[in-house]
Amino acid sequence: MTDRDAKIAVVTGAGSGIGRAVAVELVGAGWSVALAGRRPETLTETAELVPGAACLAVRTDVSRPDEVAALFSATVERFGRVDLLFNNAGTFGPGGVPVEDLPYEAWRHVVDTNLNGAFLCAQAAYRRMKEQDPQGGRIINNGSVSAHAPRPHSAPYTATKHALTGLTKSLSLDGRPYRIAAGQIDIGNAATGMTAGMRTGALQANGEVVPEPVMDVADVARTVRHMAELPLEANVQFATVLATGMPYVGRG
Repeated sequence: MTDRDAKIAVVTGAGSGIGRAVAVELVGAGWSVALAGRRPETLTETAELVPGAACLAVRTDVSRPDEVAALFSATVERFGRVDLLFNNAGTFGPGGVPVEDLPYEAWRHVVDTNLNGAFLCAQAAYRRMKEQDPQGGRIINNGSVSAHAPRPHSAPYTATKHALTGLTKSLSLDGRPYRIAAGQIDIGNAATGMTAGMRTGALQANGEVVPEPVMDVADVARTVRHMAELPLEANVQFATVLATGMPYVGRG
């Protein structure tokens, strides 16, 4: 399969965690993948996990419109089109900080990355998908179970993940005339660097700190791949995948 024959994906936050796992899963299924992230060295590490694969590493800060535009231009120049955007780049922000003590700069950083970055990437992908031939493509937003219920001291992260749900619905509706499908995956306690502390103890709504189970990040990647490989006539609008024993369902 050549670069031009393969389906083309853009994966943000591809240098680690869920983004890395999804990129590797897609490449293994024959996709060509543009790897986007702020640290070139970690993007290179992701690419090295699949030697000989059709990967393009593009240093990108998703909160900067010019860098997002350059990412999609580089992707189309290399591969010819964009069939999938996995909008994954995100940050939790400062952990354990009560809302009354949260610096505005910290709030703004989370919003710029998680929400503004997701919008900019979705907008750029939408423009390409609308104009390319054959028309269409798919956008999958990484929402988190925090799109449904917060953890303590998580106002910036939770607010942006709730907002992503609105963005997903709007993209899904507005994309219909152009064969652009949009869905969201809400993930809970995948085993990545961001959730490493869950195994030793996480603050609960009742004030206790208790360990939480995690799941293999590969299970998340397989779910994203399933969503990605559906025909554009079908769409997983929302999917939730989480460690079976985590307390999310019983939060409160």
